[in-house]
Amino acid sequence: MPTKLGFDPDKYLEEQSKYILERFPLGQRLYIEFGGKLVHDKHAKRVLPGFDENAKIKILSKLKDNLEVIICIYSGDIERNKTRQDFGITYDAEVFKLIDDFRKYELSVNSVVITRYTPHPATDAFMTKLQRRGIKVYTHKYTAGYPTDVDKIVSDEGYGANPYIVATKPIVAVTGPGPGSGKLATCLSQLYHEDKMGKKAAYSKFETFPVWNVPLKHPLNAAYEAATIDLNDVNMIDSYHLEAHGVMAVNYNRDLETFPVIKRIIEKITGEESIYKSPTDMGVNRVGFSIIDDDVVREASLQEIIRRYLISKCEYKTGKISEESLKKSKLLMDDYNLKEEDRVVVGPARQKAAEINSANDMEQHTAVMALELPDGKIVTGKNSSVMDAASACILNAIKELAGLADELHLISPVVLEPIQYLKCSVRRKDNAAMDLGETLIALTICAATNPTAQVALEKLSLLRDCKAHSTMILTKNAEMSILDLGIDCTCDPNFQSNNLFYI
Repeated sequence: MPTKLGFDPDKYLEEQSKYILERFPLGQRLYIEFGGKLVHDKHAKRVLPGFDENAKIKILSKLKDNLEVIICIYSGDIERNKTRQDFGITYDAEVFKLIDDFRKYELSVNSVVITRYTPHPATDAFMTKLQRRGIKVYTHKYTAGYPTDVDKIVSDEGYGANPYIVATKPIVAVTGPGPGSGKLATCLSQLYHEDKMGKKAAYSKFETFPVWNVPLKHPLNAAYEAATIDLNDVNMIDSYHLEAHGVMAVNYNRDLETFPVIKRIIEKITGEESIYKSPTDMGVNRVGFSIIDDDVVREASLQEIIRRYLISKCEYKTGKISEESLKKSKLLMDDYNLKEEDRVVVGPARQKAAEINSANDMEQHTAVMALELPDGKIVTGKNSSVMDAASACILNAIKELAGLADELHLISPVVLEPIQYLKCSVRRKDNAAMDLGETLIALTICAATNPTAQVALEKLSLLRDCKAHSTMILTKNAEMSILDLGIDCTCDPNFQSNNLFYI
């Protein structure tokens, strides 16, 4: 079942690049704040079928001769090990990954800025790691007077207390591992210092969501709310834009609340009236003009709302979000009359688990994973003493794709038994069942001598972007292996055991 496209990536790449250059005044420096994910934007890819998850960095790559990057990270996110959900890595690790990704695209990384810095062992260790690898690091403390005392903000006590980040290119992209990283404050601080040196600089913003030129209640914009439920972001009509231009535009509460202050700050810095009449004016978002099939985008966005709700239920269970955030996620489901089972893999996974538990007169102890293949067929796998549910499901999936019999064993006992001996007798693990990472390694070993296993192994790449659902929360190891395969997996909020040490 080939994926229907709802978005034209080539048109977007061309139009967005052109629009950024139009914002760059000759002889000035442009600081452009990049919201969302600059690389591997999985959310945009899911809600805009056809979107290139690396579109933003490709846009920057087209401008690389005149552009450099500043990466911001909030010190508090380092201290509490905040995690990027789609990769399962912490924000500080994401900064390292971002630097590597920028280098692959031959983009110059100017420096890393620790925003709202306060001394802390974790933050200071992170800074040391960067410095010893040759990365320049700056620290910006909390800005005095922010956000209301403009006179104090735009003074030597405010932005002037931050060190100037020495920029070398005419366009400076300011990004971070996630929201709240301090990108805006860094841009405005730079504008202040540039002005003090007698140089003119401009600010603009590149944020994909919400999409300003689609309706407020469009599922695409609702999916953005679902993705930022812990930030309390709410989509709203940009009243400033409507009043200034007579055009309806969608923005979100934080931008609308801070716009008057930001406008005053920019005018105070430059001594000129701002060209921006609304927060939408500040943006360079052309994504809405590249939607080619609204029905496809709507359906994909509704699926994302369900996905985010299932994730929220697990995050609430594991203590990552508040009950209020979970309720907001459920309200979005209700607003669009969505059920969890509208995600096609949820029902089959739960039904299979119920059948197994009923046949064995068990309570909910069986872990089952269901996966939708590219042709729409659903396969399942359950946990056993040999392997976990994710392993069983993936093996069943690639056997189906390879046209192999279900009863065929892809992993030889000659390989399996030493792994179980290592886990139980040497490493003294309580559970000898192989997790997905171990199963894939075992399959690879078997493929060296078994042509059938090799045929199955070659089908793994076809699972990328397939949907899956587990009736139990995945262990960290299983979650990382699923992410590595590019599978979009959700879970029910059930733990696989009563142990509190759960990895």
